Parts: sequence; structure tokens; C-alpha cells
Amino acid sequence: MHSSITIVGASLAGVRAAEALRSEGFKGNIKLLGDEAHIAYDRPPLSKSFLEGEMTSEKLSLLTTEKINELELEIRIDSRVSSLDIESRTLEVKGGVEEFDALIIATGARARKLPNTEKISGIHTLRSLDDSIKIRDSFKSGNPKVVVVGGGFIGCEVAATASALGIEVTIVESQEVPLSHVLGEEAGKVISELHTNNGVQLKCGVEVQEIRGDSQVEGVLLGDGTLLEADLVIVGIGAVPNTEWLENSGLTIENGVCCDQTCLAAPNIVAAGDVARWYHRGYGKSIRLEHWDNAAEQGKHAALRLLQTEAEAQPYAPIPWFWSDQFDRKIQLAGISDPEDDFEVIVDSPEEGRYTAIYGNEGRLKAVLGINRPRHVMQFKSLMENKASWKEALDFAREIK
Repeated sequence: MHSSITIVGASLAGVRAAEALRSEGFKGNIKLLGDEAHIAYDRPPLSKSFLEGEMTSEKLSLLTTEKINELELEIRIDSRVSSLDIESRTLEVKGGVEEFDALIIATGARARKLPNTEKISGIHTLRSLDDSIKIRDSFKSGNPKVVVVGGGFIGCEVAATASALGIEVTIVESQEVPLSHVLGEEAGKVISELHTNNGVQLKCGVEVQEIRGDSQVEGVLLGDGTLLEADLVIVGIGAVPNTEWLENSGLTIENGVCCDQTCLAAPNIVAAGDVARWYHRGYGKSIRLEHWDNAAEQGKHAALRLLQTEAEAQPYAPIPWFWSDQFDRKIQLAGISDPEDDFEVIVDSPEEGRYTAIYGNEGRLKAVLGINRPRHVMQFKSLMENKASWKEALDFAREIK
């Protein structure tokens, strides 16, 4: 049994890992190291209720003083870990080198930035609490013209929040239809119409050519020659796993920390959350997910793996589940969809804001998309857990129509 466990990353995955260790009866020391100046906090509200100003930073916190005492955690904020050596079991932490007995890597991912924009004010990504505070303050300063670069889920959420606050906002998306690379064009158009019906301008099928402005952003020049005026640019073009500190560690790094099907990256070392790439037995390949639910569940699973023998270890093979709140719609996706999948619309009721569609491939149900249809999403998710065929999914769909 380990005498202590170190968690690098004061994230959702890191906190859930600590909770799971104590729930399982682990009595040793648990050290939680975070590189931000904040105690671990929840991220989904950063693009929604917190950005709107409806939620305080205190309510974002994942760890109250009482919880920290209950879990007997040794928490250190503003403690960036810069390297790992798996042979000597040491970490280089701000202030010196420390040994570890067992390790949980939960360092998450960071937002990808536009190149050559570091010296221009008014350009933001949205990943951290500090990011959200800066954007929220900018929303409150007058009536800014906002351009969101990237029509993925984060970009769409920020645009929805800005528009709901009465701010003029334009989404610039390189694809012809936002989210089509995940949901396919037909479902992507449903999301597009939701935004245009709520006053968001869409510029699709075009790249950003240049950000105009010397010290302060003034506009966004597009590849088709259009110049969009902008006081504030928010970039949502994906995320990069935080693995640079692991480059010479001895771990395998390939768009994430590579793990086996149990989340083990090396003896006595596991990874969880956005930074982890693991072999998913159900899909027969290695995957990396940037979902809240996965971070929470994988944090638990990875932590318990450190307490198990090889014979006791279980594969981590969940059906991924994700949600996004945009305007008055709760968009949920369970499974892994692909634009090339078979696609069937089950419910399409624009006037009620309800929509359900399913995805299939190689004779299997692969994913379900629901808009204000949480019951349908959970029902089809259950079918996926039972490895339902595409025919069984279609038969069930006819029953619930």
C-alpha cells in the first residue's frame, strides 16, 4: 500500500481522485498541487452563468475549507510542476525537487491561441477563472462588438451568453456549418439556426486572415476580404493537453499521456481527465476526452487503480456524455458521433425547442444527440451500454416517436 499519493493538477479530475481515495479508505497523505492562484473550481459555468454575472467565484469552488479538512488534503496553489522523472520518482516543483510514492496526473488542457496576437489587448481564450473574469469585465464595459473565432461548443456558449446580454456578436467558423465535424451538417444546422434566431451573426466557411489593431484589437480580417469591427475577440479553436512538463519523464506522450485500459501510464502512475489518452476497450482504440463527466469519473477510476493489484484492476470504458447550455436549450451528446455515421432524426420540434437524433456505424448505435430531450439521451445511452444494434435503436426510436 502506498504511504502517500501526489496529485498534479488542482482540477475536477484531481479533486474527484482525492475524494475517491478517502472513500476507499486510503489513510496516507494526499498532496494536491495546482499551478493557478485559485483553489480547484468548476469550469462549465465559466462560459455560461459565471460569465453572465449570475454566479460568484465562491460558488465555483470544488473544495470548501470544511471539505479540505474532511479529506485531510495537503493543498498547494501556485505550485507549478515543471518536470517528472519516473525512474527516481521525483517531481520538480516550484521551489525544489520532491519525491513521490504514487502519482495522479490531472493537469488538463489549455486553450489553443491565435498566432502572433500576444501583444494585442482585447483578445482572449476561455479556459480559466481569470480568463472568464477578464471577458466578463469586458462585456460590462460599454457595449462592445464581439467576434468569436471558432464555432465549436465553447465558442457557441460564449456567443449565446454575449447575445443574451444584448451584446453584438459574430461567430467566425472555418467550416461551412458550425459543429459539423462532430455532429454532421444536418444537426449542425439546427445549432446554427438557434444562434441566428437569437441575433448571433454567423460567418462560416472562411478563415481568419489577420487581427487588426496595434496595441488594442480593432477588427478581424477574414479570408474573403470581410473586415469585422471588434472591440473584443474570443478565441475558441480547441485545446492542447498540458504535457510539456512530461517530455523527458519516460512516459509515452502522444496528444496526451498514454495509458492502458485501466488508466495506468507507468507503475504507480495514472492519468485522468483532459490530459489522459487511454485505450477504450469498447471503441477498440485510444481516445482522449475533454468532457466534464469524463474528468469526474476518470479521476475516481484512476485513483482507485493505484490501490488495486493487476488482477483487481478494471478497464475504464464508459459511454462518453457531454452537455452544452446555449440560450434556453440544453444540448446533450452521449457516445462518439462522426459526420460519416448513419444518421436518423427521431424528434424535430423547433417550436418546442426539442430535437433528438441518433448515429450508427457498422451496424451499431454509436451516439445520440438531444436538445431539451434528456430522457431520450439517457435511454439511448443505456442502449449503447448494452451494445445495441442500429436496428434495435431504430426499433426503439419508432416506439418513442
